[in-house]
Amino acid sequence: MADLILASTSPFRKAILEKLDIPFDTQSPEVNETPLDNESPEMLVERLSIAKAKAIADSLDKGLIIGSDQVAIIDNKILGKPGSHAKAVEQLLQASGKTVTFLTGLCLYNATSKTYQVEVVPFNVVFRELTKKQIDNYLNKEQPYNCAGSFKSEGLGITLFEKLDGDDPNTLIGLPLIRLVRMLEKEGVAVI
Repeated sequence: MADLILASTSPFRKAILEKLDIPFDTQSPEVNETPLDNESPEMLVERLSIAKAKAIADSLDKGLIIGSDQVAIIDNKILGKPGSHAKAVEQLLQASGKTVTFLTGLCLYNATSKTYQVEVVPFNVVFRELTKKQIDNYLNKEQPYNCAGSFKSEGLGITLFEKLDGDDPNTLIGLPLIRLVRMLEKEGVAVI
């Protein structure tokens, strides 16, 4: 099997990739994540997932590098990481009763051939109608201040939702495994 590298230091992405039970390493890509002028969210996550994979691939002669990037969108605006309790309250009040779309860019870069596959995978989260007290209780327990959208779906954040809509629940956490398996197979890597 080719060497496989996850271009991310996210413990969540690492845990998702470990589900495939194939050996891989992780490396931190140095990439400026600032959106370009007039760049759509789809274009942003596609560009950044490629840039992250390529940043690692540029120093290698061989191997497959996985790049991924995700944004959350509500009312056609990107939700960033809140960074504080007050900002998280604001984000969750905005999401209450609405649908938040997560777009995950996924790139598998072949360092030998200098070619890549890339997809943008959507996942929709429909939020319950939330009270300020519910939001405060949730934030005090989980403190998801470094998570886009102010929640952790793999934790207590699941209590905030009415419905999840997407092909692969791993997409919501940041690494669409169903699509990744297909990409790996196109590169000759048999996962099963």
